[in-house]
Amino acid sequence: MGKFIYAFLVGGGICVIGQILMDVFKLTPAHTMCTLVVTGAILGGFNLYEPLIKFAGAGATVPISSFGNSLFQGAWHEVQRDGIIGAITGIFEITSAGISSAIIFGFLAALLFKPKG
Repeated sequence: MGKFIYAFLVGGGICVIGQILMDVFKLTPAHTMCTLVVTGAILGGFNLYEPLIKFAGAGATVPISSFGNSLFQGAWHEVQRDGIIGAITGIFEITSAGISSAIIFGFLAALLFKPKG
């Protein structure tokens, strides 16, 4: 039961930070998303995101900041294995399922609904 509460609090806290970025600092949704992704990558670089995942579970893995952590972890793992070229290949190796899903479901949504623009 405690794990659910921690997940709710951490995931909700990340969402509150995103909402504050949009409401108080007047960032666009795109800027807010990029800020959260970069923050997740920075926290991953300092090995601070993994303990957050162990503490909060899905509360830390579902928000977009986890994507930034995944990008960093993939790049770092591949840099250690293949050198500097691994920084490029690693980000796609780890996150390719998420990127592919976003493209496919975005395309399907555009077929089903009338997109603006």
